[in-house]
Amino acid sequence: QVQLVESGGGLVQAGGSLRLSCAASGGTFSRYVVGWFRQAPGKEREFVSALIWSGGLTNYGDSVKGRFTISRDNAKSTVYLQMNSLKPEDTAVYFCAAGQRFTTVQASYNYWGQGTQVTVSS
Repeated sequence: QVQLVESGGGLVQAGGSLRLSCAASGGTFSRYVVGWFRQAPGKEREFVSALIWSGGLTNYGDSVKGRFTISRDNAKSTVYLQMNSLKPEDTAVYFCAAGQRFTTVQASYNYWGQGTQVTVSS
C-alpha cells in the first residue's frame, strides 16, 4: 500500500515561491496518477494539479495555471509542486494523492498524504 508524505510548506510573502514535495513509500508512483489538492479554511478541497507518472502528462486548476508546476523524480519516487508568484488566496493545506485515473475528482484518488500548510501573507 502506498504511503504519501508531503513536505515543504511554510510561511511566505505574496509574490514568493515554495516547493512542495510528496514522497512515496510502500510502493512506487510508476503505476499511478499523482495529484495535488488544497483546502482553505471554510472551503471545500479543490484540485490543484495532477501528473501521470508513466507518461508525464500534466493538468492544472485554472487558479494556478502559469504559476505552479508539477514534476517528478523517478529515482526518489517523489513528486514536486513548484509554486511561484504566490498569492494570499493560495493559503491552504496542500495534500498529495495517488490514484489510477487522470482526473480532477478527488474521490478517484485512493491514497492521501497528511497535508502540509502553506500560508501566504499579503
